[in-house]
Amino acid sequence: MDYRTMTAPCGLDCFNCPVYLANENEKLRAAIAERFGIPEKEAVCQGCRNEGGTIAFLGMAEPCNVYRCIAKKGLHVCCDCDDFPCDHLHPYADEASVRPHNTKVFNLCLIKKMGLESWAQDKAKKVKDTYFKGKFKL
Repeated sequence: MDYRTMTAPCGLDCFNCPVYLANENEKLRAAIAERFGIPEKEAVCQGCRNEGGTIAFLGMAEPCNVYRCIAKKGLHVCCDCDDFPCDHLHPYADEASVRPHNTKVFNLCLIKKMGLESWAQDKAKKVKDTYFKGKFKL
């Protein structure tokens, strides 16, 4: 797995995304298509970087602001930026409250601390699993 390519600039782990995993899983693809009311052939994604910063199945024809910013600055992920964190990662940005995007800043902090490969191999799936299935402990 090319974790560098399959990690979005904002810190989302495309390699663990159900819509990316639907490329190889017909049952998952059918479930996503039904949930979003789209044809099965459209219920897949190749990852943010491979899609030019767009998410076609959500109707995003233009790259998101984070992708544009990173491309303009020549950086790989937001946590490499001197302005991190910025308003592009604000919880209201890109409908973060609707999608799992509110894990972005946490993931980026872990990437900065652990390095991208270590985060991808050891922590990314645990973060996603805890967010969707775990019990939060404060």
